[in-house]
Amino acid sequence: MSLHRRGFSSRRILVAIAFSFALCILYYTHLRNTQSDPLPELIPEEDVVFWPTEPPEIWAERAVQVKNAFLHAYHGYERYAFPHDELTPLSNASTNSFNQWGVTAVDSLDTMLLMGLKDEYERALPMIMNTNFSLPANTAVPFFETVIRYLGGLLSAYALSNDTRLLTKADELGAKLLPAFNTESGPPVGMLAEIASWQLEYSYLGKITGKEEYAERATMITDLFYNANLTILRRDQYLLTAQTDKENLEMYIRMTTHVINNLMFISPQRHLVYVTDMSTYKLEDTRVTHHFEHLSCFFPGLLALGVKMLPLDDLESVGINLEELTRDLLPRDRGGYEALSEFNLTDLHLWAAEAIAQTCYITYADQPTGLGPETVSMRAGGKFGITRWMSAVRAWDRQGRRGPPPGVGDKLPWSEPPGLVSTKERDRATVTRDYGVRNIAYYLRPETVESFYMLWRVTGDVRWRYRGWHVFQAIEREAKTSSGYACVDRVHMKVPVLLDSMPSYFLAETLKYLYLLFLDEDIVPLDRWVFNTEAHPLPVFAWTPEESVAYEI
Repeated sequence: MSLHRRGFSSRRILVAIAFSFALCILYYTHLRNTQSDPLPELIPEEDVVFWPTEPPEIWAERAVQVKNAFLHAYHGYERYAFPHDELTPLSNASTNSFNQWGVTAVDSLDTMLLMGLKDEYERALPMIMNTNFSLPANTAVPFFETVIRYLGGLLSAYALSNDTRLLTKADELGAKLLPAFNTESGPPVGMLAEIASWQLEYSYLGKITGKEEYAERATMITDLFYNANLTILRRDQYLLTAQTDKENLEMYIRMTTHVINNLMFISPQRHLVYVTDMSTYKLEDTRVTHHFEHLSCFFPGLLALGVKMLPLDDLESVGINLEELTRDLLPRDRGGYEALSEFNLTDLHLWAAEAIAQTCYITYADQPTGLGPETVSMRAGGKFGITRWMSAVRAWDRQGRRGPPPGVGDKLPWSEPPGLVSTKERDRATVTRDYGVRNIAYYLRPETVESFYMLWRVTGDVRWRYRGWHVFQAIEREAKTSSGYACVDRVHMKVPVLLDSMPSYFLAETLKYLYLLFLDEDIVPLDRWVFNTEAHPLPVFAWTPEESVAYEI
């Protein structure tokens, strides 16, 4: 059974990375470092692709095409699946995997508002207003998905429309979910990143309702992770609260430093930079997997937004001292901070973001369909050795910084040599690609175009818009059905196979990010809005002194 049918969210990478971080912190002393880590004589990279400047009206027309794609998908949902959860775009039927409360309609509300689709918005409201968020006794509720899709969708739509009816429904749902916190440990049972990710929704709900119980649930998470020294992705909470939350910023610095030093690698031939995870074997042997998941492609966007919004080169201005952050670390872990100190931290984070985002794009462009596979296995070990990205960056620096930083320069897509007949010949040919395709499906996921959008807004580099346009064209060509868009299997083949699923996040995230990417007008400024896990923008706010005291923030 495919992951998306089992109810996994578009952000399963948060779970995977969070689990890996926890393992690294708790078990890192047991890691057997058997990897080679050479400092190669790097061949300078060169830009090999020309990205022309096109007039604003061209990009405006492309934004209209994305809006039309949204209308095609949502009208199909309205016709065949409303008010159920999701459309099955091949059988023209419906499925209920998320409480049967019409998740596609709720998840799509803010996208409608951003696109100016008032008719669709008004048609969805009566069903939403009549939902009482009830389920039969003994029915399990996916807490994480319910918060990011339903609660996040309601809160974002309220923030964009100022429609108090949506605030009332968000308050109603938030209150109904509170019993999930009534466990001995406090937060709902779940993986670490699931627990962390709904901090945004409960912070904002506490702010706009003035209800202490919501704010307390949000601050509980910060205290839990900070006291446990677990470095989950907490940049967003720092930004949401107007950059006043030092603890979340410290956790973000710890996390990104660990990932850049220990979980970022560069492939041997094409210099593809990737972020991977770790797995524990036999409860004691922790190893890097060198799997690169599509879900990991949110990480470049996270880094890019940090570059724009965080004082990475002036941390002392917000009371953070890097030396103090390393005092509780083992000597080999402190070395990572010393390596980063050789560079401008803002530059380094941006290089990392651009390098990984390029690999995300290449995994799309390499396929005959133009769509990225769910998981690839990067070539590492054996005669090729294993090179951490930071080792390559330091070698590039010592060799005079010839060309762009490792992995940052543009790369041409890989293509299979002509005339190959046997499977063995094809397998040999893929050696030059630097990876093998592990999961051959594309689940209409947003992470890659999310990062393109963030990088476009942060850098103004038009290449990210063009790459997003290439992805959108592939979706139109390969995934479109008579009623919507379908997940695509066998993306590595010239003739793929469609799957009978259109996840709600395709409308809530993938099409939203593409639309925003092609708009010249910045209608969701990154210094005024923070996107939640499901791409629902929430406005930045500041706690008042009275709220800080009352909620012990």
